[in-house]
Amino acid sequence: MSKSIIYSLIGAVISIALAACGSEADDATSQPDLKDLSWEEIEAQAQGTTLTHMMWTGDPLINDYMNNYVKPAVQKRYGIDLNIVSGQGATIVQSMMAELQAGKQESEVDMMWINGETFYQLRQIEALHGPWTDRLPNAQYIDFDNPFIGVDFQQPVDGYECPWGNVQMAIIYDTLRTPNPPQNRSELLAYAKANPGTFTIDTRFTGLTFLKALLIDIAGGQEVLAGDFDEAKYKRYAPQLWDYLRKLKPYLWKEGQSFPEGVAPMHQMFANGELHFSMSNNDCEVDNKVMQGLFPESTRAYVWELGTIQNSHYLGIAKHSANKAAAMVVANFMISPEAQYRKMDPAVWGDGTVLDLDQLPAEWAEKFRNLPNRKYAPDRQAIQNRALMELAPEYMIRLAEDFRKEIIEG
Repeated sequence: MSKSIIYSLIGAVISIALAACGSEADDATSQPDLKDLSWEEIEAQAQGTTLTHMMWTGDPLINDYMNNYVKPAVQKRYGIDLNIVSGQGATIVQSMMAELQAGKQESEVDMMWINGETFYQLRQIEALHGPWTDRLPNAQYIDFDNPFIGVDFQQPVDGYECPWGNVQMAIIYDTLRTPNPPQNRSELLAYAKANPGTFTIDTRFTGLTFLKALLIDIAGGQEVLAGDFDEAKYKRYAPQLWDYLRKLKPYLWKEGQSFPEGVAPMHQMFANGELHFSMSNNDCEVDNKVMQGLFPESTRAYVWELGTIQNSHYLGIAKHSANKAAAMVVANFMISPEAQYRKMDPAVWGDGTVLDLDQLPAEWAEKFRNLPNRKYAPDRQAIQNRALMELAPEYMIRLAEDFRKEIIEG
């Protein structure tokens, strides 16, 4: 099911969801013991339980981190059996909607890896438990005042999702093949004309994030599109985006008649020389791809002069989870200095931390600052001034629908 179809169904299902779930106050009273229990008592309640966590499983390093580090760690420390199931975005929303429509009082999924439009859609149908993050002992280290962490696609997280990682989109290129990569729309068009078939975008999250950056540039800066979705502004600037992409399309990979369904095939085509560029929502992913031997050592990542979008990803708990205590315990471990430090190592994952190093115990702050990092990726401080805030989720939903209609099918 496409994002646009899911979006159109939200209005129809809200009344069903409200009837099935009751108010958010009802959710708080469904397990009143959690409100009053100490953290030690919450850990005790989580002991010996099974927690089902739905997440994207498309990257082997992320899967290894979860299956061979997080899973055994929470089993050993808390006796929690972490059951990881595959699913993201639309799958999560569909699952929650189906349960609400069926009037189920116990969700099959307890915790979910989410952000952006998925967070927006789940909040619309009241499918998330919350607020809960203020109960986590390790939440004291999270930099909630950072707008790239405490705000998700223009939406305050308000305790309904726990920040887990922070990344900025980057474009990947080979310095030997392309010593002067394009820095803006006009340079990209010129490069594509001179090197037809060597550039493309995928049809999923990364490609749509690139389109959002283009839209921000066309609009004249992120301030223009800040705040809630504005239909008039979208109708003013989106046609200019499609006009630009129509000019670019004949020079894209396969003349724009086909687009990759994700960045994994783009990475492979970049590695074999078919594409001159790949992309990643994680600015440090280039490091682990070089370490794996997929990309040559001449590979680097950069951000355009107009900027790229920086965002965070989060953990959410299903409103009808029967095991909220275990979800909180596992989430607390996943944002611990130990787990965040390991995750930030590019040899492990290279995911940016959501922790404020100034708030960490001195020994952990020193370890983070001395972590060998970013041999091939741009220095995070050097690109921070080119970080763009995410747009309201409706922009991504509309761009996904119109990209397919105007460019893919057009």
